[in-house]
Amino acid sequence: MLGIINLPAFIAAGILLNLTPGADTMYILGRSMSQGRKAGIYSALGISTGVIVHINLAAFGLSLIIAKSTFAFDLIKYAGAFYLAYLGIKMLIKKPVPNELIIGNKASMRGVFLSGVLTNVLNPKVSLFFLVFLPQFVEPANASDPLPFLILGLIVTTSGTIWCLILAVFSSTIFNRIRNNTSS
Repeated sequence: MLGIINLPAFIAAGILLNLTPGADTMYILGRSMSQGRKAGIYSALGISTGVIVHINLAAFGLSLIIAKSTFAFDLIKYAGAFYLAYLGIKMLIKKPVPNELIIGNKASMRGVFLSGVLTNVLNPKVSLFFLVFLPQFVEPANASDPLPFLILGLIVTTSGTIWCLILAVFSSTIFNRIRNNTSS
């Protein structure tokens, strides 16, 4: 079917991989708990947009170039590490602002979204994951066709986006309940 083999196994493996915590999960949880539900949702959508970038890279072969070039891989790895460190330092030195002020600021949500995209795009492990994982479910005769890679990538992205949105909504809800609980 469209150059895809063992689709049920792929869906199951993709869901399990989406449920496994990583840098993206930590980013979404951090934003959801510190800035609220809206920031969590924007960060989840940013992460998903970053995944779409990786899918296109894998489907059209650019990930292979990154995987074969130690310099390109290291460049992306260190850029990603620098960016995550920058975000961490920025959060540590920034003055706390009430959630209402942060959530009401559209530019702030644009920044949360773009930070989510960059957090994912600058993670070379995501690129290598798609490069190694997707081909296992593509018929060898269709290995040069981007369509099966795009379809498989969209399946993983859909389940991952749903999971990330669930994380954002539930973590912000639970954190708000804990923060607002005045009974001791």
